[in-house]
Amino acid sequence: MSGATPGELVFFCGTMNCGKSTLALQVDHNHASRGRVGLVFSVHDRAGVGRLSSRLGLAVPAVDVGPAFSFADHVVSVLQRGGRVDYLVCDEAQFYSPGQVDELARLVDEAGVDVYAFGITTDFRARLFPGSARLLELADRVETLQVQALCWCGRRGTHNARTLDGVMVTDGDQVVVGDVAEADGPAPTRGVVGYEVVCRAHHRRRLTAAVARVVSPGADVLPFDQGPRA
Repeated sequence: MSGATPGELVFFCGTMNCGKSTLALQVDHNHASRGRVGLVFSVHDRAGVGRLSSRLGLAVPAVDVGPAFSFADHVVSVLQRGGRVDYLVCDEAQFYSPGQVDELARLVDEAGVDVYAFGITTDFRARLFPGSARLLELADRVETLQVQALCWCGRRGTHNARTLDGVMVTDGDQVVVGDVAEADGPAPTRGVVGYEVVCRAHHRRRLTAAVARVVSPGADVLPFDQGPRA
């Protein structure tokens, strides 16, 4: 693998609902349409194991990345069988381990493979995911997606909030798969974990769309302070 022309490691990042998976599908399509051969990877996808899907309803088969998965072994196996690998599309990269991200960087440098990784940077506690932190350290380029997710108040959504029974929580395991809450939808039923994009101010105050309506029932959702500070 040594001596190959170096590829590029690009990290596309943003909050939930900013179109990361849609862009991942588009990148794969664009490269494949020009005759390049790629591999698609994902983990904890909304469509289930072995899929990369977007909220627009598009989906393609993908290799599932578990804790013990080796990108290097997988790519080498493909090459040894006479296959070709020009690029990798890696969705939900925040869930990768730092060691797996190191493998991606090695494939870029030593096998000349282009790697396009997509993920959110911070968890529900506003702390970096280990995979995202390593990508920020190693990527040749970091691209912040320009499609802005919005907080219920209308400001730019910058933080990924986790809710339990409709109430924001800031303690617990870093990775818990749940539904993405819709700001205009009903509050989750008891025991349901959900996620919602909010601005920094409302993340600090633990103020979701559902809680804001309880604090000020019947009021329009506006970008003003509502409710007590956390």
